[in-house]
Amino acid sequence: MKYYIGIDLGTSSVKLMLVNSDGNVKNTVTKEYPVFYPHSGWSEQNPSDWWNAICQAIPELLRDYDGQLVSGIGIAGQMHGLVILDRDDNVIRPAILWNDGRTEAETAYLNNTVGKDKLFEYTGNIAFAGFTAPKLLWLHKNEPESFAKISKIMLPKDYINYILTGTHCTDYSDASGMLLLDVKNKRWSPQMLDICGISESQMPRLYESFEVIGKFKAELAEKFGINKNAVVVAGAGDNAAAAIGTATVGNGKCNISLGTSGTVFVSNDSFSGDETQAIHSFCHADGGYHLMGCILSAASCNKWFCDEILNTKNYKAEEEAISELGKNEVFFLPYLMGERSPINDVNATGMFIGLRPNTSRADMYSAVLEGVAFAIKDNLEIIRQFGIDVKSSCLCGGGAKSKLWRKILANVLDIELNVPMTEQGPGYGSAILAMVGAGQFDNLRSATDRFFEIKETVRPDRALVALYADRYEKYRRIYPAVKELYKKIKE
Repeated sequence: MKYYIGIDLGTSSVKLMLVNSDGNVKNTVTKEYPVFYPHSGWSEQNPSDWWNAICQAIPELLRDYDGQLVSGIGIAGQMHGLVILDRDDNVIRPAILWNDGRTEAETAYLNNTVGKDKLFEYTGNIAFAGFTAPKLLWLHKNEPESFAKISKIMLPKDYINYILTGTHCTDYSDASGMLLLDVKNKRWSPQMLDICGISESQMPRLYESFEVIGKFKAELAEKFGINKNAVVVAGAGDNAAAAIGTATVGNGKCNISLGTSGTVFVSNDSFSGDETQAIHSFCHADGGYHLMGCILSAASCNKWFCDEILNTKNYKAEEEAISELGKNEVFFLPYLMGERSPINDVNATGMFIGLRPNTSRADMYSAVLEGVAFAIKDNLEIIRQFGIDVKSSCLCGGGAKSKLWRKILANVLDIELNVPMTEQGPGYGSAILAMVGAGQFDNLRSATDRFFEIKETVRPDRALVALYADRYEKYRRIYPAVKELYKKIKE
């Protein structure tokens, strides 16, 4: 029996997973680390905190298992974050994360001065505040001394891979979210590198997600008791890895994730995109492509409302207080960190509307769950404009554990939702990538066909679908009505 380690480098914690060659999860360990908010709308982390957490987790993960049987390691990571090293491999400054909103001016410059048409020509995408390229422009303008020291540019998971193997690399799926990659042709865009004032020598080498980038460093193998011949694969962005874990491989498959952020992920064999739409056109971890819509706050809305506003962690009790669906008069815009797809607005904030003297706690909680579902629907509707008829989807992420939220989402989207038997998200997908890299499977399709099972299918109820269709039409009018107000409030 062989073992594989899948690492999910998330925003609030890292989750390590030990998976055997039969696809069974034998152990999981999670370690948290802080997020820092130096200014309103900013979001940063110290890369050393990621590595320290992993160092704490590996001994616990292997406590009852033989590390010499570990054959491969894969890592999935939070996307878009900017990690920069100097020529001595020291981290220059804290990583600027995916949900950081400081680059409003730089994003506007890229979209409006360089132009969305040119950006799409160069990369297959338009600019979003969370992407890496606007962060580099911000750094050049606001921290020129740090910018001048840059020797290596990385994404979060790539920093860990560099420590593990000494290889400066990234994979195509994660690189797609930098706005520096020519996604269609799978190469760094010389035009975008020039716009950002960087050279290709500072950029990581590009790999497919399942390709081997090296072996575990000998000193680390000895330290952790891991097989020195264990291979490390390039890994993937968290959403692409989660899609692998839910068998969203090949043409026309869909996966919806309710994690800290929320995504609609549709895999394609060939590249497609549209410079007028706020939907991402990225490379997939299976060697193909995918379309993805991303909302910045999904399960984090639920956590915020319960933990910070209601002062409770008993989410189940809050759900049980909701007795009726589809007739709520309260609406919630889930833009706690601004919003990416499809509105691309860093000034947007969360908002309740429709409050009255008889509004209950349950009404407001229901509105939070529904608001996230409506925001997901915003993205699904645009993906359908590409001619993709999504009738069913896998559903993963922490929010997918909620039976009530699953029901709301199925009826808001009017599609069947398949909950996988093993719902371990990006960590499980990255372990499967490691299996392919280590040679257990010839390709990802054979691996996902071997392991993927459906635990539950949630089907929409026609009466609820009609009620939610009416509520969605009202919901979608709210943001356009308050869009200019967000700007005025910020002044």
